[in-house]
Amino acid sequence: MKKLIIDRFEGSYAICELEDKTTVKVPKYKLPLEAKEGDCLIQGSDGMYREDSTTTKKLEDRIRKKMNRLFAG
Repeated sequence: MKKLIIDRFEGSYAICELEDKTTVKVPKYKLPLEAKEGDCLIQGSDGMYREDSTTTKKLEDRIRKKMNRLFAG
């Protein structure tokens, strides 16, 4: 199962980071309609991607905590 994180959108592609930190271009039509930057996605057997909401939430929480520590001091 292929996991990736949306870094940004360029035209009709999403530029995504894989677990090994390499980047790939994924056509937008393969993503969920509500996909946004920072979402973690999992590729299904049909080649389409779906959001991994549990991992996305963990990433958001980790980033929020880092931001709080950075600006709290």
